Amino acid sequence: MTVLAVDFGERRIGLAVSDPGDVFAVPVGTLPRASDAQAASAVTEAARERGATLLVVGCPEGAEGREGPFARRARNFARRLGEVSGLPVELHREELTSVAAEEGLRDAGVPSSRRAAARDAEAAAVILRDYLAARPSRAPRP
Repeated sequence: MTVLAVDFGERRIGLAVSDPGDVFAVPVGTLPRASDAQAASAVTEAARERGATLLVVGCPEGAEGREGPFARRARNFARRLGEVSGLPVELHREELTSVAAEEGLRDAGVPSSRRAAARDAEAAAVILRDYLAARPSRAPRP
């Protein structure tokens, strides 16, 4: 199965994809976001291009575990994405993924002038790595 992870943002949407064995999470770029409808169509196209069979949307948890306004926006976007794509969509709790992405890019030696462009896709990869690690383990392959 190939999973496409989405880091939903107001201006940009970061994307990351797993390998077919669900072992690796690879950042694959960003999409501009003008509206939820436009973004859902663009993410659907990206999923089809990469052969994704499952979409995972990061959903930030608010203070004290309460759903804040941005979590509601992410949840509504995930619902619309499922309607547009016809693919299963799962929400995955995220917390400070942009901070983790920024630190990872800095540690990897990516110059600050290039980090902003890569941060959203790397944040999607952080979401995807966490999602894959949290899934129940599967039986070993022969």
